[in-house]
Amino acid sequence: MFFELLKNFLFFILHVENTNVFPKPLSPADELECFQKMSQGDKAARSKLIEHNLRLVAHIVKKYTQSPSEQDELISIGTIGLIKAVSSFDYSKGAKFATYASRCIENEILMNFRAAKKSAGDIYLGEPIETDKDGNTMSLIDLIDDGVDIHEQVDLKIRSKQLYTFLDKCLDKRELEIIVYRYGLYSGYPHTQSETAKKLGISRSYVSRIEKKAIEKLREMYEQ
Repeated sequence: MFFELLKNFLFFILHVENTNVFPKPLSPADELECFQKMSQGDKAARSKLIEHNLRLVAHIVKKYTQSPSEQDELISIGTIGLIKAVSSFDYSKGAKFATYASRCIENEILMNFRAAKKSAGDIYLGEPIETDKDGNTMSLIDLIDDGVDIHEQVDLKIRSKQLYTFLDKCLDKRELEIIVYRYGLYSGYPHTQSETAKKLGISRSYVSRIEKKAIEKLREMYEQ
């Protein structure tokens, strides 16, 4: 399930990562309307909620690093937390989404820091990582798994098939190597920019530049 989330995330950043200015936050009324539409299966509303809360991710990331290259990586990681927050938030309880999302984003960043200190095999989907508004313990699987949606599953398969076709079609050997290793494609595991740089024997800033260039190529393919 986590691997599928990463593939959705890769598809998402093909559309938004190339902009240098994050969209403004939604008004409370617009935010509520989006959650209501999303509960009815509106995927555009879900994407809008994610896109208009990217400023929150960037704001939280600044608490953890001032390095531009590290900020890029942590924004990517924090956005995964934001996606989980949008998917699991219960707007009917009257809680403030920004507060809930901030916790999910910070949890994702902190989990990444912990993962750097121990092997991936020590991270369990059932490990408690959050407490909801009512004081109930939430695990990673609770945040990720919001039920099986057959339409979403079919859409994911179509997107994934397109992605793998585009990978071979528009990326050169180095770009392909970095994207595949970074995002755990072809049944692999996702890795940080630092891990990717170490494996390839290059700098993390170089990995970041190549990654952004490759994502821009893929984004253009999707737009075509």
